[in-house]
Amino acid sequence: MNTDLLRKHIKEYIQHLEAEKLNHEQDTAERQKRADYYQGWTSKRIHSMNEGDFHEYIAKLWAMLIWGNKKYVVDKLITDNGFKKLKDELAELVWGTGAVEGRWDRFRREIKGMGPAMMSEILCHVHPNDCVLWNRRAYVGFKFLGVDDLPRYNYQLTGKKYLELSVVAKGIAKEMSKLGISMANLLTVDYFIWHELQFEENLSQIHEKLKASQKESPVELVDATTSEFIHDEVKENLKDIGLWLGFKTETEIKVADGSKVDAVWEATIGNMGRVIYVFEVQTKGSIDSLIINLLKSLNNPAVQGVVAVSDVAQLDKIKKHAAGVPGLREKLKYWDYKEVLHVHEALESVNESINSLGLVPQGF
Repeated sequence: MNTDLLRKHIKEYIQHLEAEKLNHEQDTAERQKRADYYQGWTSKRIHSMNEGDFHEYIAKLWAMLIWGNKKYVVDKLITDNGFKKLKDELAELVWGTGAVEGRWDRFRREIKGMGPAMMSEILCHVHPNDCVLWNRRAYVGFKFLGVDDLPRYNYQLTGKKYLELSVVAKGIAKEMSKLGISMANLLTVDYFIWHELQFEENLSQIHEKLKASQKESPVELVDATTSEFIHDEVKENLKDIGLWLGFKTETEIKVADGSKVDAVWEATIGNMGRVIYVFEVQTKGSIDSLIINLLKSLNNPAVQGVVAVSDVAQLDKIKKHAAGVPGLREKLKYWDYKEVLHVHEALESVNESINSLGLVPQGF
């Protein structure tokens, strides 16, 4: 990390705080209010939550700004995971006695639909001296400061990496304290990053593709755990993208006899009735099985297109396999999973900006 650059911007931030004392006092009060709220949800209280309590708990998160219909998102969390399991795992993540990296990895494995932004925001509010708030803006800020080996995608943010990022954030908080910001913690660091380190050129570069020297291993060669995280993240991103585009979306759904697919987008179009687009994500496993599954999905007359999602190497293999399958090759499309992740980030940014205007009431 470039410490000189960090100190320069901390000093500029201090000047801003002194010039905007009233706003600073309001921010400090708001920060404390949010921390008090989440810290007030002890393990016992989390276990005793009703669904209304859980809706409020999740809807308050900054990470939920990307969603206009927050109730839909929270209801989906409950439906996909089961309410008891959701509460049990949340209590373990926030208040468990084991190391945070282990609790983080366990929650990622067990719970669908709550990514690192939501998880880290809760942890940071409950444990502001130890846990960093990690999201797209934090990535931009850390990258600007020259921090190496940052997780570009959610699937790369393991518990071990989250702990490393928290250590870096503690170093930033320490520098802030040295330069005169009293009681600086990792929630203070988050406010600093949002105000001081979000330069336009850095924000625009977040969507740039990796340079040749930064290319990752083919997805079929990564370990089983990473493969599963990639598969799940891409699947959830496909669901979100479809939802933001106005489709009804589902994951892991049966669309025809013998065909259960990773994601579908569905729309009703006038007299045409239902139109369905099917997505299958390939990380590891048999390409022949993927081909057969997609072919079976076309037995549903509402299915108008099928999409294979993987990296370039595997998509080439899928194309060769599909070339000899009449009825499939004409309808099969190909989508690089990195492009899915980029599209999701871009739409996430758009929705966050639009929803921040307050054009739609935030209530349920």
